[in-house]
Amino acid sequence: MPAIEITIGLPGKEPYKGSISNGVYSIGSEDGCKIHLPDPSIETRHAILTIKDDGCWIEDLQSRVGTLLDSVKVSGRMSIRTGQVITIGPFKLILGSVPVQPAERPKTTADRPAEPVQRPAQAAVATPDISQSPKTLDKQNPEIPEESIQELDIKRSIKQQIHKALVERMDIKRLSATRMTSKELRFKATGTIREIVAEIAHKLPPGINPEDLVSDICDEALGLGPLEEFLRDDSVTEIMVNGPSRIYVEKKGKLTLSGRTFMDEASVLAIIERIVSPLGRRIDESQPYVDARLPDGSRVNAIIHPLSLIGPCLTVRKFSKKPFTDQDLIKFGTMTQQMADFIKICVHMRKNIIVSGGTGSGKTSLLNVLSNYIPETERIVTIEDAAELRLGQTHVVRLEARPPNIEGKGAITIRDLVKNALRMRPDRIVVGECRGGETLDMLQAMNTGHDGSLTTAHSNSPRDTISRLETMVLMSGMDLPVRAIREQIASAVDLIVHESRFSDGSRKVTSITEIVGLEGEQITMQEIFEFKQSGIDATGKVLGKYSPTGSVPTFLEDIGSRGLTVDHSMFDPQKWRD
Repeated sequence: MPAIEITIGLPGKEPYKGSISNGVYSIGSEDGCKIHLPDPSIETRHAILTIKDDGCWIEDLQSRVGTLLDSVKVSGRMSIRTGQVITIGPFKLILGSVPVQPAERPKTTADRPAEPVQRPAQAAVATPDISQSPKTLDKQNPEIPEESIQELDIKRSIKQQIHKALVERMDIKRLSATRMTSKELRFKATGTIREIVAEIAHKLPPGINPEDLVSDICDEALGLGPLEEFLRDDSVTEIMVNGPSRIYVEKKGKLTLSGRTFMDEASVLAIIERIVSPLGRRIDESQPYVDARLPDGSRVNAIIHPLSLIGPCLTVRKFSKKPFTDQDLIKFGTMTQQMADFIKICVHMRKNIIVSGGTGSGKTSLLNVLSNYIPETERIVTIEDAAELRLGQTHVVRLEARPPNIEGKGAITIRDLVKNALRMRPDRIVVGECRGGETLDMLQAMNTGHDGSLTTAHSNSPRDTISRLETMVLMSGMDLPVRAIREQIASAVDLIVHESRFSDGSRKVTSITEIVGLEGEQITMQEIFEFKQSGIDATGKVLGKYSPTGSVPTFLEDIGSRGLTVDHSMFDPQKWRD
């Protein structure tokens, strides 16, 4: 859709005129809002304006003074026509050349004359017409049978119409802004949805469960839509939304198509906005991707048009409600008890450790386990892009990077936080991931008395981790000779714990490698423990064995001087075979 004109007027001042195109626009007094309206009467996040090829909508975000559309208080999500006046505090917004929506759509309160009094929540509305021809999903998807696609089409069409009827009967935003608890609001919304479904129950096609409809629409209106089901399911470890019509989930390391869908692209965009807004982050055409997190610490990445050609995409890396322990990883087959004991000794000896591995190999979970080996008496500073680590100690300072605002200013990077952490008297610095110039600052911290620091890095092997560190140091902009960089790495890093994700979805610590030193121009390393894959069984499960290589860590004699004990037989391959 071509850009449409927007006029923003303020009494006594010359109106601003500009143009906007497809997207979801946050409106409020906060600098990070896409449409910034500076006034004390306006909330920091006041409303959301959605523009699509088939229409425009305005939604009020629980504001005190409300939002008006041609003098009618905005209730839920209301459609906008060309020339209608949106009033937010002292500002008046007018859109020109708004695209016409399909004639079959049910009328909303925005299409009716202004009413002198707010309608009661239980006022009657027209029964949704479920005989309307549903929208068509992509029939080229080979993973869903043709009849299942048709069922999904019908169910999605019904959900869209019931959702519109819910907006007619109930002002959810206004109710949630009152003292009503989320539990009470959900109870009231569920009751209203049940009434609507009961009215049209005789029209529902066979195979559609009314209770499923009630639950789905309530999740869409108050939560994260179809994602709520997967967030509650402990067996789901990752959720991938590929546009509104495809949601994949990962269970036991395997990806499957869930069969669940969103109502439309606007629903996905609204849920993305619902996730990122409380964190002070934004997503629009000028910044079409964002990293965020859910309240439970689960990692979220979203990317939208124009970068995504299939519609809004959302990836959620779930964290278990109870953080994994070393015993959990041993039970999963990620490592052995001897390996866990050795790593624990290294953490207590304040060795600098890098957890390396590919995407989705479990680096953050392993880093969390290692971090929990740090003694309770030490001061820990964690630094992350999106706060995910959950440490059990009490003396923990958590720092989170900040992205730039809409003007491209105000960013606080991981590198800035690493520098600042050095002034906070940390005993340990834990960086969620080194991916750029902050690597140089991290190495310098390790070399200047901040022993026992922990971080992660993407790489394919322990040797590749060294190359990655060299490259990331150069990204700092410092023109350092390669030998100087390698001297820094050899002096700073003591241990690399490498983790891999295998074809059966299992994650395993495939190598624990000690950095020995620098010989000539080459960093020398010795592998202490390894995992060797021997094959795959009939069910696809990876077969293999953990074993020590026979190499003994160079700091073995220092262990006793620190008051620690170690079973020397853990480094003997013969003992493991016996």
